[in-house]
Amino acid sequence: MMTAISRLRTYASFVRFGHSVFALPFAFAGALLAARRVPLTWRTVVWILVAMVAARSAAMGFNRLADSRIDALNPRTSGRELPRGAMSTREAAIFVAVACLVFAFAAWSLNPVCFALSPVALAIVFWYSLAKRFTTWTQLFLGLAMAVAPVGGWIAAGGRSGGEPWLLAAAIGLWVGGFDVLYACQDLEFDRAHGLRSIPVRFGVRRALTISRLMHAGAVACLAALPAVTPLPRFYEAGVGVVALMLVYEQALVTADDLSQVKRAFDLNGYVGILYLAILATSLYAQ
Repeated sequence: MMTAISRLRTYASFVRFGHSVFALPFAFAGALLAARRVPLTWRTVVWILVAMVAARSAAMGFNRLADSRIDALNPRTSGRELPRGAMSTREAAIFVAVACLVFAFAAWSLNPVCFALSPVALAIVFWYSLAKRFTTWTQLFLGLAMAVAPVGGWIAAGGRSGGEPWLLAAAIGLWVGGFDVLYACQDLEFDRAHGLRSIPVRFGVRRALTISRLMHAGAVACLAALPAVTPLPRFYEAGVGVVALMLVYEQALVTADDLSQVKRAFDLNGYVGILYLAILATSLYAQ
């Protein structure tokens, strides 16, 4: 029993299960907005949950496999499951394959459009793990991977044409890309020494922080623009203001001269998506 629990903990740590709170709320946000036009059933909600957790698990597992050699060399990441031998490469590959199959089945259970697009979604989320070897704009590709969530939630719930999911996609893409720029700053010297590419490597910490702040400003602007394409109460606008204050605080934690609070700033993002979903749901159903 204890061995089984220990393995579950290893798998949960391997894919950073708790980080599902970044994209999952936006998938549900897309579904809730689509539900204004078509009924949203609990069956659909459950399959969206399964699809999101499976896709993220597959993406994170692929990331760990692709970066296992790099992680072993980086003191910050050498304690991860593959470098320290807590999980074998074969075991990790099987895990990723199973997660992909679960995602495809969940997409098939949702509707034909989701199933047809499932390989595209996996390709997008897998590409981020390879991007640092080829392009400066690695963090933007993570943003793109996360931007799939609200569009996927919208389509899963039966939504079709409309500007809502695209504004949410832009918002989460800029938000996630922005905080990943902050996170990448702590690996600047390692990445430069090993030929890896990122926004901080290309522009340096100070300009990278400026880019991150502009991206977060853009994310807030996209969230604030949502009432322009769908009716929402004043409460929504006030809620976006609270989200903006959280992002301002996050940015204030990190300066070019002091990166010691990067992890604290990163962890703060776990509350942003949940808070936004609560604000949107309240705006939609508590009027």
